[in-house]
Amino acid sequence: MKNPIVALFFVIFLSAFNCFNADEAFDVRKHLSTVSRYGAVKEIVDSNFIPSKVPDGCVPIHLNLVARHGTRSPTKKRIRELDNLALRLEDLIKDARGRNLPLERVPSWLDGWKSPWQGRLKGGELITKGEEELYDLGLKIREKFPTLFDEEYHPNIYTIRATQVPRASASAVAFGMGLFSGNGSLGPGRHRAFSVLSESRASDIMLRFHDCCHNYKHFREKQEPAVSKLKEPVLNEITSALIGRYGLNFTRQDISSLWFLCKQEASLLDITNQACSLFGPSEIMLLEWTDDLEAYILKGYGNSLNYRMGLPLLEDVAESMEQAIKAEEESRPLGSFEKARLRFAHAETIIPFSCLLGLFLDGSEFKKIQKEQPLQLPPKPPQKRTWRGSTLAPFAGNSMLILYSCPAPNKSKNKHFVQVLHNEHPIPMPGCDGSDFCPFEVFKEKIVAPHQKHDYDTVCNPKPESSSSSIYQMFRWLFSLSKDLSIDPV
Repeated sequence: MKNPIVALFFVIFLSAFNCFNADEAFDVRKHLSTVSRYGAVKEIVDSNFIPSKVPDGCVPIHLNLVARHGTRSPTKKRIRELDNLALRLEDLIKDARGRNLPLERVPSWLDGWKSPWQGRLKGGELITKGEEELYDLGLKIREKFPTLFDEEYHPNIYTIRATQVPRASASAVAFGMGLFSGNGSLGPGRHRAFSVLSESRASDIMLRFHDCCHNYKHFREKQEPAVSKLKEPVLNEITSALIGRYGLNFTRQDISSLWFLCKQEASLLDITNQACSLFGPSEIMLLEWTDDLEAYILKGYGNSLNYRMGLPLLEDVAESMEQAIKAEEESRPLGSFEKARLRFAHAETIIPFSCLLGLFLDGSEFKKIQKEQPLQLPPKPPQKRTWRGSTLAPFAGNSMLILYSCPAPNKSKNKHFVQVLHNEHPIPMPGCDGSDFCPFEVFKEKIVAPHQKHDYDTVCNPKPESSSSSIYQMFRWLFSLSKDLSIDPV
């Protein structure tokens, strides 16, 4: 009888030890959806995918980059939310004392907590970590593709674009400082000046297409309440769990704000033992899933409008490759053609762009989106999923498309190929039979052309109203204007 008892004790101990190790190995910074910092998640790749070996003799002749801005501070609206959270936590602690709750149950940091961004009137700017992410990315790209960046800088050779949002343009500057470091005469780092182009927010259909697309704005406005409803069961479940764990009368909004605080602390401040420690690993993975679900429905494969409106960007990428091929075929001299087109924008840019390429899908799913058929929502943990905001669009997340020219002794063979890297790693394209190295003509036919059934205007602008309806709307507007003028003649 003694041996079975010892064996049973050993099994129980081993299980406990494994659970402890699993929890110890769990890194919350890899589970923050699109608030993840680049360095924490960039090495997360599909271990089952074997990247192509670029054939001998193939040389890169052009590079396209679409990158998200680096790590940023919380926006002004979110700073207010954290200030409100501080007041709310104060009330919860007072209530706990009034109920004679043993305060040993309550994490000590909650008592007297103040937001690190308290008193800030502005937010959303690129922080030092974000600058470093983009600076390092510039260095790494130059190191990886030296023949593309061996020419003297000229804005027509290395085109850099950013949205008008300061954190995007600051990211472009940080990237350029890394990319061109040592090539100029400014300061000890021998930096050089370079041009960053921006389009007005009101007309930037290349990088802020979501801001210019009327149909998308209408869709998002209608869909956001439904997304909140989908998230409610998870928030309710975790709210109940935390009330039982700590004895504080948390609400669903409290949990939402504490999860936001966890993401900000872990990503921006490397603090994981405060807000994040309130949640267990399984709860964090559920909260991450709710964020990923929202990104899927409002920015990703959840609706074809989300990515169809990004067609101008995809066409710009394809057109830049065609120009590079033409320059090569015409044997144009160095310095007379573009070698890289570098863009800096937002999660609302890089997620739809990834969808246009068909990334993070299998072959059958890719065929569905080509036919505009709906896909299943990302499965809930503990089921595995490929759609994860932390790998899809972390801070400084990026997609690169490198155009290669390869030897082609037989003219019937393809000479130009496109390789796609996501966060600097090769990634399969279902439209190219699951390869990351695709003949350019196949890339155009299988990935670009199917999206060209629609144009931006058709996708984004409401159908024109009939003339009688337009006249009626005009009279309504004039009537409301006259009422406003009569109320306030000043």
